[in-house]
Amino acid sequence: MLVNQAFRYELDPTERQRRLLAKSAGTARYAYNWGLALCKSRWNAGKPVPHAAELHRLWNAEKPQRSWVYGVSKCCGQEALRDLDRAFANFWRGRKEGRRVGFPCFRRKHGRRDSFRLTGSIKIHPRSVTLPRIGCVRTKEPTAKFGGRILSATVSREVDRWYVARTVEVERPDPVPVDGPAVGVDLGPGAFATPSDGTPVPAPRPWAEALRRLRQRQRLHRRIRRRRTDLLHQPTTTPTKTPSVIVVEDLSVRGMMGNRRLGRSVADAVWSELGRMRRYTTRWYGSRRVLAAGLYPSTNKRCSACGRIQEGIPLGERNLRCAVCALVPARDGNAARKLASLVGGSSPETFNACAAEGSGQENGSAKPAAVKQKPLSRKRAGQAVENKRRLRRETEEAYAGA
Repeated sequence: MLVNQAFRYELDPTERQRRLLAKSAGTARYAYNWGLALCKSRWNAGKPVPHAAELHRLWNAEKPQRSWVYGVSKCCGQEALRDLDRAFANFWRGRKEGRRVGFPCFRRKHGRRDSFRLTGSIKIHPRSVTLPRIGCVRTKEPTAKFGGRILSATVSREVDRWYVARTVEVERPDPVPVDGPAVGVDLGPGAFATPSDGTPVPAPRPWAEALRRLRQRQRLHRRIRRRRTDLLHQPTTTPTKTPSVIVVEDLSVRGMMGNRRLGRSVADAVWSELGRMRRYTTRWYGSRRVLAAGLYPSTNKRCSACGRIQEGIPLGERNLRCAVCALVPARDGNAARKLASLVGGSSPETFNACAAEGSGQENGSAKPAAVKQKPLSRKRAGQAVENKRRLRRETEEAYAGA
């Protein structure tokens, strides 16, 4: 008889393949949520919910507006919409049978498990599998037990590991009826299963055994959060009470988070939260917050005494050795003194003070940026670029006069 059977293996992808797997999972999640939002809008308007074929047609019309979906297999979005159609079918069936069922939910971006399903040209090799648009991915175990006609391949992620489950159609021999006595099995909290003719199977209790470690991890996360909050309040509250002006660099935190060497340190330092807290503390205590254009000129490579820029200094070298004045300051302290000289060497009118939004205004009058902003029009985008250029020119003039 023909049966559908799944074979699951752990993958060993390269960094490029990991990015493609994550992108494929994100595309499937986006297509599912897009289709669910469309179905909910039709449902709320009293219109019929579109079925899978209509969702596919609408999704194909939507794809040119989102060109990034062409970087993965087309099966990611199509199979996600089929899953959505199956979810609505289960919802209608449950309501018809009188069972209490929930409406299909959106898929979270940082959920416990990302997955997508592929069909088409899927090939099996002794220690690898070929997936559409991803390529040949190695497996951590041999695939010799595989056999049959491939129907689909479901790729899923658990924490930081990727797995592939291939659904195949295999021919199994018809089972021979078993001639034997009846056996009763009792389930209970003490023993996992107790058969009437054998030894009880003890309950595994994986959650109970790991509960202590889970509690320790929760306490560790709470301790990290409290230490981080305390360390954020100290450099934002105390320094804003004494100086009249605080000068900081306008760094691109989002860009630095993309650096695989610095991203974890930048995330642990929570610079964005530090800037947010410093904005309102300077407003509360009457001081002024000034943003200097980030990375131009380089503050941690320019000597604070003579102004000479030391080129070719690696990031690991934390002392600045000036060849002109023989000063050997720490790079961070040197950068802080150079930032302070921007306001000390020029009047507030000649140096452009601005808030974190780059609006060219002082801290007290700038409005905070919204969490989600609409895309800028061409005119507003040009004004933002011009403001950035003006800020850079004025910062360069301030450096020259300092």
